This record gives sequence, C-alpha cells and structure tokens, in this order.
Amino acid sequence: MSSSATPPLAQATGTATRRSRTAVIALCWGLVLLDGIDTFIYGSVLPKMLGGHSLGLTPDAAGTIGSYANFGMLLGTILSGMASNWIGRRVTVFASVTIFTLATLATGWSQSSGQFGFFRFVCGFGLGALLPIAISYGMEFTTRGRRALATGIIMTAHQTGGALAPLIALWLVDDHGWRTAFIASAMPALILLPIAFKLLPESPTNLLTRGRRADAELLAAAYGTELAEPKANRGDKLDALKNLFRNRQWPTTLCFWLTSFAGLLLVYGVGQWLPKIMVDLGYDTGDSLLFSTFLNVGGICGMLIAGRTADLIGPRKVVIAWFVLTSVFVYLMGVKMSVGLLYAVVFFAGLLLFSGQTMVYATVGTHHNDEDRPTALGWVSGMGRFGAIFGPWIGGALIEAGNADIGFTMYACAALFGALMMTTAALTIKKHTAVRV
Repeated sequence: MSSSATPPLAQATGTATRRSRTAVIALCWGLVLLDGIDTFIYGSVLPKMLGGHSLGLTPDAAGTIGSYANFGMLLGTILSGMASNWIGRRVTVFASVTIFTLATLATGWSQSSGQFGFFRFVCGFGLGALLPIAISYGMEFTTRGRRALATGIIMTAHQTGGALAPLIALWLVDDHGWRTAFIASAMPALILLPIAFKLLPESPTNLLTRGRRADAELLAAAYGTELAEPKANRGDKLDALKNLFRNRQWPTTLCFWLTSFAGLLLVYGVGQWLPKIMVDLGYDTGDSLLFSTFLNVGGICGMLIAGRTADLIGPRKVVIAWFVLTSVFVYLMGVKMSVGLLYAVVFFAGLLLFSGQTMVYATVGTHHNDEDRPTALGWVSGMGRFGAIFGPWIGGALIEAGNADIGFTMYACAALFGALMMTTAALTIKKHTAVRV
C-alpha cells in the first residue's frame, strides 16, 4: 500500500514545485513588462511633445534627454548585481521597480525640461537595475536544461511593453495630453507590486551566501531548485566582480562585453531609426511605421525560438549563428525590393536581432555560478549600454549627412563584429578549460 501511494505523492509534490517556479517566472515577466512600457513610452509621446513645443523641447534637447535615460540604465545595470548580493535580490527588485515607477510619475508632472531630464535619468537607473536581477531569478528558478528558454520568455515581456507603449500614447495623448501617458504607464505597478511583494521569494543562493543556510535549504526544497555551496569569500563585498577577471577569466569577460556592445548597438540603432531610414529610402510613411511593428513582433517570436534552441545546442552557438544571420537580414533591409517581401525581411531581422542579444545574457548567465550571475549580467548589460548610446547616435549622424542608404550596411557590420566577439569568447573558454584539465 505504501509503495503504491508514494508515486502519486511524489508526482503531486513535483507538480507543486513546478507551479511555484512558474509563478516566479510569471512575476518576473510582469515586472519586466512594466520595465518595457516605461522604457518605450518616452519615444511614443516624443512626436507630440516636439510638435507642441512642450517644456521648450527641441530635437537636440530631446536626444540629450534620451541619453540621460541610457546613462541611468548603464549605472543601474552595473550596480544592481552587486547590490543584490549585499542586500538581497528581492529587495533590489522592489527598489528598482519603485524607483522607475515614481520617476515615471514625476516625469508626467515635470514643469521644465531640466526636471523632465532628471526624472528620465532616475527612471533609467531603476529600469536598468531590474533587468539583470529578473533574468537571474528566471535562471535560478528553472531547471538547468531550460534556462535559456526562461531568459527568452522573460525578455518577451520587454518587447511586449515596447508594443504597448505606442498604444497607450495613441489612446491618451491626443485627447488628454502627453503627461497622462507617463502617469498611465506607472499605474500598473501599483497593482503588480503588492502581488509580487507577497509571492516573490528571495533567492535561495543569496540566502546561503548571507549565512542563512536553514532558510535557503527550506526555500530550495519548496521550489525544487538546486542549491550549490557558495564558492566566494563573502568577506569581500566586491568578490563577485573580481571573479569576472580571476583565473584567466578576463579575456572571456571582455569578449562578452564587446558582444553585448554590438548587440545593443543593433537593438537601439535599428529600433530607433528604422522608420526614418525607410522614409529616406523612399517608402511610404505608413509602411515605415508598420515596419517597426513587424520588427517587434518578430522579436517576440525570436525570444521563444532562440531560447529553446539555446537549451538544446548551447547559447553561445545560437548567439554566433543569430548574429551572422542578423547581418544578412539587416543588410537586405537596405536593398530595394517589393514592400511585401520587405515586411518578411524586417520580421526575420527582428526575430534574430532582439533574441540574439538576449542569448548573450543567457550565455553569461550559464557561464557563471548562481552567486556571481547577477553581477556578471549587470556588467555585461551595463557595458552594452555604451552600444545603446552609440547606435542611435551614429544612425542620426549618417542620416543628417545624407547617408541613410549606408545605415543598414553599418549595422550589418556591427552584427558581424558581435559574432566575431562571441566566437573569440568561445575559444577563450575552450582554451581555459583545456588548461585546467
């Protein structure tokens, strides 16, 4: 009797832990959705603000304010991983969401361009701080063979937020003004934050490294997660950062950073200038705007395809293949062809482009242990932010110089550079592994 009763009990327990882990992934997805909406709402209301000369904004000033947000993201991504090791990942998540929510509300109430720029900088800091920790949660609260897929699923939320932001602006701005779009973007956090506060657990690995072994083991058992012994000496607050360079890790770390630079240069460069370049190349304005929609829809599909593929063959191989293919499709976007065929090219470019960068995060996350992962993800994302700043800038410079026709060629070269850097990273890992053996 007892033997026949055990399997159903074990099965029920396994189902419960799977549901618990799914709840964590779902909460992270929801929080990153908030991140995506608040990231893209500025670009969605900007045409209306510039058209009405709101706060005295000029195109140059608007571009500068956009760079403020990117610099805030850079600082947030770099610092969040280390902060999560010191104060806990759960606290870091709630602090980051609270920061960018309050800053988004304050942006909607700004009375001058100076206030507006300051609050966009603070918003960027909170937005940048959330993403590495959310990805770390997803990778820790899933089975080892599905970590890349978990990363891809969570990042679909960011693309979904990018798709929702223009709809919010379209719904509110004409009738109620640009301020209401920022205020409405912050409202969902008031609902989701209390739910996440109740249901989102602390990281078992983080508890273990902070000396709370009993709590860590209980939580790991409840969620069915692996709990490895901490390797770092937590007497040194910067140990996780130092581990990125110790034991001949520095060439790999630098190659990861350069790959992320290329990836975010593509994401933000192509994402920002696609409609404008297409108009300059002679396409209808309506088609040029719809190209952005197809690019983002492709990105959502790509996250799921790339994540599952990476779990099967390894994320490094996916990054290399995806970046090479991205270079082909991005280059083809600048080739004159029928509009119908171009929609397909843009869709596949989006499918490869966004998910290729996401798999850079999956590569870094699987390369490092649970303790060092948030710091490693924070720094690779932070270094990539330089690409997020440079990509839109160089695109704007080419357009202003009347060279929009070579914009896609330049971005295609950036994709090839990213593939080369990840290939080099793979070779350094192989060499390092051979030396250790």
